[in-house]
Amino acid sequence: KPEWQSLAQTLGGDKIDSFSATTAFQDPHHIEARPSLIVKARHADIIFCTGADLEIGWLPLLLTKSANPLIQSNQPGYFMASDQVELIEKPSRVDRSQGDVHAAGNPHVHWDPYRVLKIAEAFSSRLQTIDSVNSRYYQQRLVDFTSTWQAAINTWESQASTLKNKRVIVYHKNWSYLLNWLQIDVIADLEPKPGVPPSSAHLTSLLELVRGNSDVDSILIANYQNDRGAKWLSKKSGIAVIDLPFAVGGNKNSDDLISLYNDVVLKLKNEL
Repeated sequence: KPEWQSLAQTLGGDKIDSFSATTAFQDPHHIEARPSLIVKARHADIIFCTGADLEIGWLPLLLTKSANPLIQSNQPGYFMASDQVELIEKPSRVDRSQGDVHAAGNPHVHWDPYRVLKIAEAFSSRLQTIDSVNSRYYQQRLVDFTSTWQAAINTWESQASTLKNKRVIVYHKNWSYLLNWLQIDVIADLEPKPGVPPSSAHLTSLLELVRGNSDVDSILIANYQNDRGAKWLSKKSGIAVIDLPFAVGGNKNSDDLISLYNDVVLKLKNEL
């Protein structure tokens, strides 16, 4: 994914070449193991994914088709971001009636800056294991990133101080880490169940909810999500829709992780 490519390139510098299997305009739940992607995987030294079954629909096939022993699940070249941090929203049980629920927990960890720091540390360590000749180089890149990222966190938290206890409706639970961090409250989802598009009946029930609750501040959607339901609810209720880039490259202002966070935090500050 673009956010992990950005982090990998920042930590690896000129010692690595990176390629993103997806773009910011694709739903990360629904990617295909295209032939061109299989060729890339065949020559990779490390594969950096989100994990927590986010890539379950295509990663196992990609690994099998690549026939690359370096990136199989029992090798150092297999790196899952979600394995490095604690996940939130772990369901007590999972069955098909609940929709597309992630059994391991919410995988969208790139929206917690503190978890990103832990993932960066773990990935840098993995680079040092795989390419020990350049270990000192990777260590220094991590030090530089950590310093820059921590300073950015301080700035973002200062900018977002007015967002605490704002109330929003979201399309999907992909913003949970971000909203937890900024202490923004979610009152409802546009999806009736995870992975199930908004139905007329569900949207009508949400309209009744917001008409009885004047404290809903906004509807949040990601740039890759269908905005039809959000626009309908906005038109009927008068609640504004905020369209946010979900990954690096999601708009012209987000060409790396820091600029992605910059853009999203400022959008929320100015529009929420």
